[in-house]
Amino acid sequence: MCSTANPLGLQRMLGHFLPPMDNKKNIIAVKIKTARRSSAGIGGIRMATLNKYHKGFVFLIALVFLFSIANLALAQTKVFVEEYTYQASEADSKISSRVIALEQVKRLLLEKLGTYLESKTEVKNFQLTKDQIVILTAGIVRAEIIDEKWDGKTYYLKAKLAADSKEVVNSIDKLRQDRQKTKELEVTRKKADEALREVEKLKKELEISKGGKQEQDQYNRVIDGLSAIDWSEKGYALARAGRSQEAIEAYTRAIELGPKDEVLFAGAHYNRGTVYSNLGNYGQAIRDFDKAIDLNPRVDWTYYNRGVAYTKLRNDRQAIRDFDKAIDLNPNFADAYFVRGLLHSTLGNHRQAIRDLDKAIDLNPNFAKAYFIRGSFYGNVLGNRWQAVRDYSRAIELNPNDAEAYCGRGLAYDTLGNSRQALEDLKIAAGLGSKNAQDFLRSKGISW
Repeated sequence: MCSTANPLGLQRMLGHFLPPMDNKKNIIAVKIKTARRSSAGIGGIRMATLNKYHKGFVFLIALVFLFSIANLALAQTKVFVEEYTYQASEADSKISSRVIALEQVKRLLLEKLGTYLESKTEVKNFQLTKDQIVILTAGIVRAEIIDEKWDGKTYYLKAKLAADSKEVVNSIDKLRQDRQKTKELEVTRKKADEALREVEKLKKELEISKGGKQEQDQYNRVIDGLSAIDWSEKGYALARAGRSQEAIEAYTRAIELGPKDEVLFAGAHYNRGTVYSNLGNYGQAIRDFDKAIDLNPRVDWTYYNRGVAYTKLRNDRQAIRDFDKAIDLNPNFADAYFVRGLLHSTLGNHRQAIRDLDKAIDLNPNFAKAYFIRGSFYGNVLGNRWQAVRDYSRAIELNPNDAEAYCGRGLAYDTLGNSRQALEDLKIAAGLGSKNAQDFLRSKGISW
């Protein structure tokens, strides 16, 4: 909706991301109550009448996008098939043999996919090495087992990987820009490499010690860690596919298997927390974010997403503390400044809200929603209608389909006495779907 309102409160955030997280989209809704005015409105209509149709100002703002990919009708799907046979040692069981065989066949498939993508013009433009491509695709695609056999000595595993080339390229492009998720995937692949090397080392030690209990226990722990990595990667792929409950189960399995004091598995708690948040289970999300922070307190996005969850639970002051910490860790975190600014508005700290929005725009000059919100503050709180018009205009330039920006600008123009431009903007807003603008124009017999 559009209004001449003062921002009095935030509706609560809905979970998104991704990471993101995907990682991942979080939405904030701001409701602004209408203030009655006595000045003349469009075509001589008094603003008291206008206020009848503009009781609130609700707008939705997308904060963090969780790697959503559009379906492409002409996309090309490539299918890769690989097989691997693992020769079990005395230290191995059927379970450990399967874990190792699965990790090896996944590597073969990712290498194949990486080689294929490396030749694509779009990927070449990303200036990524093949190793970097393999690391990123591990967070995008998932191997499917099509055959496996265990004879007590060898574990045979055959798997395939089906990848829509255009979709994978788009996902790589988005994922490579997600600093936190890229780092997480790099650490995950590094840990998997280390685990395989440790497996070989411990097998040799077990041969020498003739199956010592201490060495065998250590070997089993390494296998569990390798399995946890697989479950964590599986959880991320499932979350991207919208299979939230299965993703939660996969992350839970990773957490059960993984070392409880290792920074890597802070990621499993964080990712499970984002899924819970997207499902509206904010209490459980906060518990997962708490654990992720205990394991790794230096990740800005964890504090940010916990702040989003606290906002949904109407604990705005705790949310602000989390956004403060996210900004301390990353002073260039535009989204954190943006949301903190909105929260300050709910507490009546409108000047601080403007300062945070100024900073968000300084850090991201193409932040359309920040211009839109700042415009509403300038117009409705600070009374600076011309600055409001400038901010709304910039929001429209960045997002020409933003009905609420047209609506807000129209009302600002009306306050400034420019009825012609006000009517033009409100007609555009109505045409773009602003129900409030439609209702108002319809009541005056004005078409759009």
